[in-house]
Amino acid sequence: MSRLLEELSGPAVTRTLTADSVLVLPTGAIEHHGDHLPLATDRIMAEAVATAAVERAVARGVDAWLLHPLAYTKSDEHSWAPGTMWLSGETLMATLVDLGRSVAMTPARRLVFLNGHGGNVALLQVSLRTLRRRFGLQTFLMGFPVPAGDGEVGPDELGYGIHGGHGETSLMLHLRPDLVDLGRAERRVPDHLGAHPRIGFHSTPVIMGWLSNDFHPDGVIGDPTGADATHGAAIFETAVEESAHSLEEIARFDPVPPISRAAGEPTGDIPGGTRQA
Repeated sequence: MSRLLEELSGPAVTRTLTADSVLVLPTGAIEHHGDHLPLATDRIMAEAVATAAVERAVARGVDAWLLHPLAYTKSDEHSWAPGTMWLSGETLMATLVDLGRSVAMTPARRLVFLNGHGGNVALLQVSLRTLRRRFGLQTFLMGFPVPAGDGEVGPDELGYGIHGGHGETSLMLHLRPDLVDLGRAERRVPDHLGAHPRIGFHSTPVIMGWLSNDFHPDGVIGDPTGADATHGAAIFETAVEESAHSLEEIARFDPVPPISRAAGEPTGDIPGGTRQA
């Protein structure tokens, strides 16, 4: 049986889904990834991981369903590059709210964003509470690790291999080698930023605002030259297994203590999931 929700009829959605169903929406991007990777890199990765993770979770008893991927998202860090298709933060947020409203019309009460693009994270985090408050959905965000080269596995990217680097290129060599041109790959690691260990992209004490061409005119941040499909396959397997485990946990998640629910105490449940405050 297909797990693509869009392949069901409308009435079948009502007959098939329940409050325990988990809907998974892959979120990627269509954006510049240098001269060696396609614009669709983030969308391809997110969709591939989500598809395989849903299949694996279903095999383990989870009633998981895959939504069509959201490809046009918040990629303004690459807005300078032709081919990047990006939405403003306001437009993406409005789109997420509209999609949440649509999901709330189904019997399903769990919505998961499986994200493959770092530029989406902040807005997706905001949307989790908005969709919870407005539509009564249980909302979740998860991604998947694409590790930078560390000198032992791949070239040393000094922690900066975040865009078009070793990990992403290896994963794409596994998923869609026909779209990768390693002959055009070049090392673009901002070595000079090692003098500023407190400032970075994700887990550093100071997060900076940045555009991808701040570091080099071609917008690559990392070293794809040593990318390898075997390493990409390992990244993919880890991503799928971790995501499937997460879906298993999401499927049984309930923030209300069992004793409170059994006693009939007030909960955060919103009858009908249609509150619009």
